[in-house]
Amino acid sequence: MSPKFFNPWREIDRTHNHLPHWQQEGASYFVTWRLADSLPKERLDKHYHEREQWIRLHPEPWDEQIEAEYHRRFSTRMDAWLDEGHGGCLLRDPRHAKVVFDTLLHFDGTRAALISFVVMPNHVHVLFTLNPEWKLEEMIHTWKRHSAHEINRHRGDTGPLWMKDYFDRLIRDPAHLNNCVRYIRKNPTKARLRVGEYLLYESPVAQSIL
Repeated sequence: MSPKFFNPWREIDRTHNHLPHWQQEGASYFVTWRLADSLPKERLDKHYHEREQWIRLHPEPWDEQIEAEYHRRFSTRMDAWLDEGHGGCLLRDPRHAKVVFDTLLHFDGTRAALISFVVMPNHVHVLFTLNPEWKLEEMIHTWKRHSAHEINRHRGDTGPLWMKDYFDRLIRDPAHLNNCVRYIRKNPTKARLRVGEYLLYESPVAQSIL
């Protein structure tokens, strides 16, 4: 499966939980999910309140400019908070990070074609093209469920591991794809992580992007 970009002329499937999610069949996505303890509740409550107020003033459908403003205001802020390393950062442990790494690779080439991903201490970024037979929420649920089960088994725990929701963006064009590859590649350096505190994967497609 080669990268497939957002087509404004095709049908868009819009779903909501805490966050808006846009899907197109067989498209490529940049997705982030995080550990349940990765951000303080007070900060999250304020973030979601501000986001809900902004969305009321900017009802969907959004054009490209409004969507870009949304991500500047909210996604970029969230990424910066995650890089501060809040919570227990269970994925800093190489054993736990390897569970996530192996879980993602297990479905590579069948349910999704992985382009690039990084397992950070308290969150995961994944860039991939989804098999048209799978919904985005199904794929992410499978990744999260399996990795949570294995990590909790290692820890002797049964509590929630991942935050329920996730952040996603449809990849719009080759330039957007290249920027996402570079973001994932540079994320450990930006967060000042040492070798052994993260796991990075790049497919040949990602490795060809400088």
